Amino acid sequence: MATKAVISLTTGLEDPEKVTVAFLVAVGAAETGHETLMFLTKEAVRLAVQGTAVGVACDGCPSLPDLVARYEAAGGHYYVCPICFNSKQLDAQALIGSAEIQGTIPMWKWIGDEPATTFSY
Repeated sequence: MATKAVISLTTGLEDPEKVTVAFLVAVGAAETGHETLMFLTKEAVRLAVQGTAVGVACDGCPSLPDLVARYEAAGGHYYVCPICFNSKQLDAQALIGSAEIQGTIPMWKWIGDEPATTFSY
């Protein structure tokens, strides 16, 4: 059984339902004891900036701030694509607590030689 989970998210608040699903998968992995990493690229890098992951995607959906809090409380981490982040001229000082500017090589090092379950949104 894979002990690590990697959720790759390219979508930001332009599709809040997709973001919600990705966070639900990440929260589920982290809360069930899997080491979990969300790799944020493209528009999703904005979600790692404080105050951005807000709102509710649909009637009955959990709020994005609640999902972010649950993910972090369960030990989840974020790697934020440096190329995507820098191209949007975002402020690295405004990153949320468990987010780091890291690219694909650090992601592969984080995965290591262990099996990992991956999801892409």
